[in-house]
Amino acid sequence: MSPSRLRTVRDHIRWAVSRFHEAGLFFGHGTDNAWDDARQLVLGSLHLPFEIADAYLDCRLEEDEQQHLLELIRRRVEDRVPTAYLLGEAWFCGLPFLVDERVLVPRSPIAELIGSQFEPWLPATPMRILDLCTGSGCIGIACAYAFPEAEVVLGDLSFDALEVANHNIERHGLEERVYTVQGDGFDGLPGQRFDLIVSNPPYVDAEDFADMPAEYQHEPELGLACGDDGLDLVRRMLAEAADHLSEKGLLIVEVGNSQVHVEAIYPEVDFTWLEFEQGGHGVFLLAASQCREYQKLFRSRLKG
Repeated sequence: MSPSRLRTVRDHIRWAVSRFHEAGLFFGHGTDNAWDDARQLVLGSLHLPFEIADAYLDCRLEEDEQQHLLELIRRRVEDRVPTAYLLGEAWFCGLPFLVDERVLVPRSPIAELIGSQFEPWLPATPMRILDLCTGSGCIGIACAYAFPEAEVVLGDLSFDALEVANHNIERHGLEERVYTVQGDGFDGLPGQRFDLIVSNPPYVDAEDFADMPAEYQHEPELGLACGDDGLDLVRRMLAEAADHLSEKGLLIVEVGNSQVHVEAIYPEVDFTWLEFEQGGHGVFLLAASQCREYQKLFRSRLKG
């Protein structure tokens, strides 16, 4: 079927799936297969929900809708632009967020932890939360929904990313208790302590970064790569976290495939590596007491 013969929503989804398979696209920005990616793109471009009554799929598109959608499909296939960027929106923890090429597309397994309010790990309801390396702000904003009484700080080095995060704070009407801070790691937070520090920092090592599919080239390198083993920033965070955690606070950090490097660098450290029912890996947890116990080791390895 040629594009000129496409009529219904269903036609366009089917046609997009075929083009995605034909082009050998990579799926790793919120979907893991051509069908879900095509459905997200087609329905999203029409401002229809992903879960929609089957009858709507037989509705015909207006000419302007079709032309807009065909251009999005072309860019997805030829330019390898992730669907979330084409739509300008991604969903995380059931919440919509503005995203563009200033920030990573939300996809962290930390969403599952937020959904369960970090049980059974948190000893008490957190009153201050830090989302470090916040990007779009999705993790911190989702935490603000999970803990309605908490003050949430979104920290990032990138001014561009913080512009996106501030837009999302306003979108969700959370200006009274969620705010952004610019700084490199903890540099913008002198003397501040938190009951929960959660972070999805850049952690891709040089080898993996060089081998990443073309879709990832649209994401900011600052949000992905961080040194030969991917852990330049994580080392600093570990060395300094004890100074920013409350007495019974928690540090939760995603390092993905760089888990092997973390374990090799710190064999003495009793990291808790969290497991996820919905998929994902490479997220560790340390209690504030552990951060204090290991701080001298962390600082020595940072210098080394």
